[in-house]
Amino acid sequence: MTAPVTTTGSVPYATLLSFTRYVGRTGPRKASFVGGLRRQRESGHGFNPHGQLVKALKADIQFRTGGTYLNAVVDQVNPRWKPLYESVVPGALRYLESLETPVEVTPTRDALCMIGTLPVKINPHFGLRYPDGRGEAVRLHFDEDPPQEEASTAALFLMARHMDLVLPNASPVLVDLRRGDVLRPSGLKEAAVERWLAGEAAAFSAMWAA
Repeated sequence: MTAPVTTTGSVPYATLLSFTRYVGRTGPRKASFVGGLRRQRESGHGFNPHGQLVKALKADIQFRTGGTYLNAVVDQVNPRWKPLYESVVPGALRYLESLETPVEVTPTRDALCMIGTLPVKINPHFGLRYPDGRGEAVRLHFDEDPPQEEASTAALFLMARHMDLVLPNASPVLVDLRRGDVLRPSGLKEAAVERWLAGEAAAFSAMWAA
């Protein structure tokens, strides 16, 4: 289900990225992560350094330019972020080469879902549509380490569960961009995953309140 949400610092709230990073942690690292997330929310700080890279990848897919935009963006980005882009672009090029062609970039819509009492924002980076009508809602993983199994399971499950809102007639895809690997749902036991995520969401909310 979807629901409106107030995103003040006192209200537990998570994006798909923050919730999946949370479930990928264990022990005291969970509480530390939630505490840091709340402090960041209250301060209003936070910056996404990946925006230009996502735009370049989408442009190369849409215009079939074979990496022209991705290669160029390394020199266009703020020098502070150039090492990050240099480490991510090779994997992004491998992902670009792996795509079936022709394919069109298509917009996705964000969705707000409730996991228990925790609102989570489901927000893929972009969608893809193939000539036969197949679609993919693509979420990108930029971290240095590959996505942990728990994090990828949560991301793919939540996107799939809300695909009618995000991108109808599509399937979820998680791209490990540094390595160019593509992850898709495989053999998920929905009831078990739902129970697990409900427990994780309840713990997230409790840690936030603490």
